[in-house]
Amino acid sequence: MTTYLTIDELKAQAKRLRQAMETRGTAISHGAALELLARQHGARDWNTLSALATKPNADPIAALFVGSHVRGRYLNQPFTGKVLALAETGGGLYKITIHFDEPVDVVTFESFSAFRQRINAQIDTNGVSPRKTSNGQPHLVLDI
Repeated sequence: MTTYLTIDELKAQAKRLRQAMETRGTAISHGAALELLARQHGARDWNTLSALATKPNADPIAALFVGSHVRGRYLNQPFTGKVLALAETGGGLYKITIHFDEPVDVVTFESFSAFRQRINAQIDTNGVSPRKTSNGQPHLVLDI
């Protein structure tokens, strides 16, 4: 389970950030400090982070949204990428589309390569694909 700080703790962090910036000669508004703090915690904006903070024991999937940057393993190959689509399909499963930052070679055979840059997959609330390869590894595992 992902645990987020409370709204009060996040606002206190933003206040300390604002004070530290001011001490160094760069004054920023409280709103700007909240937005910077949200980005630091991996959220796209303060509204997203504050919504996540109201669900401190939410499933890890709650941290994902369209546009979020993700990392993990696809067919046991490491990747980083951007979420292009995310939809709940029922039964605790989600359909996700990811565009990899760099194409991933999904073939381990030395004489052959097959690169993928955009994938569609199904994941559970922990960011793990229920589908597995022949060696029992999940097709997709997100680090969330």
